[in-house]
Amino acid sequence: MNYDYLIVGAGLFGSVFAYEMKKAGKSCLVIEKRDHIAGNIYTKKQQGIWVHKYGAHIFHTSNKKIWEYVNQFAEFNQYINSPVAVYKDELYNLPFNMNTFSKMWGIRTPDEAKEIIENQIEKAGVKEPANLEEQAISLVGTDVYKKLVKGYTEKQWGRDCKELPSFIIKRLPLRFTYDNNYFNDRYQGIPIGGYTQIVEKLLKGIEVRLSTEYKEFMASTTDTFGKILYTGMIDEFFDYKLGELEYRSLQFEEETLSNVENYQGNAVVNYTEREVPYTRIIEHKHFEFGNQLSTIITKEYPATWKKGDEPYYPINDEKNSDLYEQYKQLADKEVNVLFGGRLGQYKYYDMDKVIESALQMVTEEMA
Repeated sequence: MNYDYLIVGAGLFGSVFAYEMKKAGKSCLVIEKRDHIAGNIYTKKQQGIWVHKYGAHIFHTSNKKIWEYVNQFAEFNQYINSPVAVYKDELYNLPFNMNTFSKMWGIRTPDEAKEIIENQIEKAGVKEPANLEEQAISLVGTDVYKKLVKGYTEKQWGRDCKELPSFIIKRLPLRFTYDNNYFNDRYQGIPIGGYTQIVEKLLKGIEVRLSTEYKEFMASTTDTFGKILYTGMIDEFFDYKLGELEYRSLQFEEETLSNVENYQGNAVVNYTEREVPYTRIIEHKHFEFGNQLSTIITKEYPATWKKGDEPYYPINDEKNSDLYEQYKQLADKEVNVLFGGRLGQYKYYDMDKVIESALQMVTEEMA
């Protein structure tokens, strides 16, 4: 067969690109190394509950065009992301807002909260933050840092906050209103019936081959392709010839609680103590306001990434950013290969930005 495009990866980026190219009359073949489509937004129905198999995914955007685009493929509910955080035996609302401050200090007004935070920042005396700990304290004071930032961040990165560079945290928003809505975006929600249906509709009528690794496929195929869209790891594409880019990985521990109707009362509960090994527990039924008699929870453990593990978060520090730029220079010389998505562009993307980026690439291809 002769295809216009080989698309490597059946995640959101590759699927949007394939959908738009098919609509434009181009022939596409999609290959995917996993045994399912939809990448990290893959959801699966279990016990009547749509389970987010690779961690919580809440769609949010301020881009009306992208919101209307994704609503072609699913009906979204009115879910508002309002996580809570547990520190020892204390429970706090996120993001940091007046509910958080009222619980922490027994105060009621924004002026009281601001005064406490400003006094703590002044007492800490950090003028030029030399590490993440000093940077965070200079933004939110010592109490919020100690209870809600320190342990969680150290688990995420696998290192003490004093060993992490200050630029990792550029800002920590403080909201002096009683508002637990985590996102400021105009549009947000969860697709009723999960995310996988969106990718199924995007790929309808397009040939997809699962459990197919790119290099093994290319070594054996007799098919030909006008261009390749590669959404895998850019350093892997080039056989790590310049070195390995670094990532943080995740491990998920899923549990079905047959005799529990409501385990934690919220979809997402963060655990901010360093001593608790997981960063959060997700209770999936609450994403769709479920009333099932059982529940399913997932504990999320950050992990050091090594070759062969699933890469989740690029480590966009100076060293890795420099290495990516070197790989990008190689990529730019590949006449018939496009690189897209979180791994192909070594960049953390929210879902709306994935769609936006894929559509931009389509526009450039069609120009």
